[in-house]
Amino acid sequence: MSYSVPVDAALPGMLLAPILAEHLPRQLDARAREHVRSVEGDGACRYLQRLAALHTFLVQAAAGSDRYELRRAAEIGQHLLWDAAGLLQTQDTRSGSADLIARERLMVQLADQITPSLNRTHAEDGPADADQPGWHERPLGPYPPGFEQTARPASRRTPGTSPLKGFHPMPQTQPDHAVRAADVYLLFAHEPYYLGPGAQEINTTLVAAASLLHPRVRQPDGAQIHDRLTQGRHPGEIVPLATLTHELGGGADWPTVGDWESVILDLLQRVRECDALSLGLPEIARALICAGPHSHVRAFDAAADEFIAYGPAERAAVLAEVVMFLACLVAEQEFWPGEGLLAPLCRRA
Repeated sequence: MSYSVPVDAALPGMLLAPILAEHLPRQLDARAREHVRSVEGDGACRYLQRLAALHTFLVQAAAGSDRYELRRAAEIGQHLLWDAAGLLQTQDTRSGSADLIARERLMVQLADQITPSLNRTHAEDGPADADQPGWHERPLGPYPPGFEQTARPASRRTPGTSPLKGFHPMPQTQPDHAVRAADVYLLFAHEPYYLGPGAQEINTTLVAAASLLHPRVRQPDGAQIHDRLTQGRHPGEIVPLATLTHELGGGADWPTVGDWESVILDLLQRVRECDALSLGLPEIARALICAGPHSHVRAFDAAADEFIAYGPAERAAVLAEVVMFLACLVAEQEFWPGEGLLAPLCRRA
C-alpha cells in the first residue's frame, strides 16, 4: 500500500498469500513433472548416463546439419531416452531390464545407421578408420541386473529343393532348437540376384514376421511394421508386402507406420542370420505377388494373339503353393527369426 496500491487490491492479496504459499508449489511441481523425469539410485543413474552418451552422439551428429536422417535419429533418440527415464522412474534396473536393453539396442542401431552419413560428410577430413568397429559391433556395456542373454543354438545347413516350377529355395540355416515364432510370414519381392554363375535368379523372399524385430533391421520401423503385419492374421498365414500396402490405404498410410523400403533392404542383408525361404518366382507369379489382393495382371499371349488376365484366384493359387512348400519345411522345424529380437509393440485396448 506504500506504493499506492489500492487497499481493495492489496488486502485480498495479503489474505490469499498463505494459501497460495501452501498449494501453489505443489501445483507447479505437478506441472513440471509433466516435462521432467527424475531418476534416483546409482544403478539407474549409471544406466541412464550410458543412454545419454549415445543420445549425445546423435545430437552432435545432427547439430548444424540439414540431413533428414541425422535430425530424425536425434528425435527418435530423444523419445527413447525419455521412455527409458520413465522406466527407471517407476522400476528398478532388474525388473525393467528387458525394456531398457530394447531401447539401448534401438539407440545403438540409430548410431550405427548415421555413421555412414557422418563418414560421407567428413570425407575431406581424411579416410575413415576401416578397423574401427561399427556401433552394432561394439558391446552394449554391462547389462542391467536380471537380463539374461540367450545364446544362439547350434545350427546345421539344410539345402532345400522346391516342387514348384520355377521356384528356387536358397539353402537355409536352421538351428537344432529353433525359437518358436508367431506363425505369420512376410513375403516380399526384390531386385533379382544370383547365388553363382549360371544359377537361377532369386527374386522373392519369405521370412517369419518376427524377423522384423531383429535389432539390425531399421527400428522402430521394423517393430511397427511387425505390429501391423500380425494383427488379425491366421496361424501359418503368408502375407505379401503388397497386401499390407493395400491395407494401408494403397500405401498412403505407410509414412505413419515406417520406411518399408529400408526395412526390406535390411531384411535382405539379414537372411543369413535367420531362416529365410528365397524363391525364384516365374514372371506372372511374381507380378501377382507384387499386386494387391484384388488386382489383375494382364499378359499378352503371342500364339493366341490375345491378352490373358490373371486375378485374385491365380494369386491365391500362387500363395497356396508357397504355403504347401513352407508347410513341408516347418513340419520338421519352425522358422528361426534370429537372435536378440526386440520386444514387439504393446497393443493398447
